[in-house]
Amino acid sequence: MRVALHSVLKEGQESGYEQAHATVPEDLLAALRRAGITDWRIWRSGRHLFHLVDCEDFAAAMAALDEDPANQRWQEFIGAYVDHFEDTGGSPAESERMALGEVWQLSAQAKAAERG
Repeated sequence: MRVALHSVLKEGQESGYEQAHATVPEDLLAALRRAGITDWRIWRSGRHLFHLVDCEDFAAAMAALDEDPANQRWQEFIGAYVDHFEDTGGSPAESERMALGEVWQLSAQAKAAERG
């Protein structure tokens, strides 16, 4: 599955956040893989970060990461830069509330048009 997220940096922390992500710790990479995350991309526009996460099961991955010491260390460290993750208000499960709802996809519309 692919999940999009939106977070916001603390004022003035843009360059520090990017420097922190120049090379993330190896134990964090291993924790992400153990949690079933195969890729995580981040884009920045000003203080706004947009994440695209590829994983087997997002809720399960977030639950596993919550318990992982490597991720706990990373969250404590990166918390100096990140103000918050936006909450979509959609679902009661916290990890699901973080996921942005997809509005449109070119390839899906093209496939539907081909089918008639």
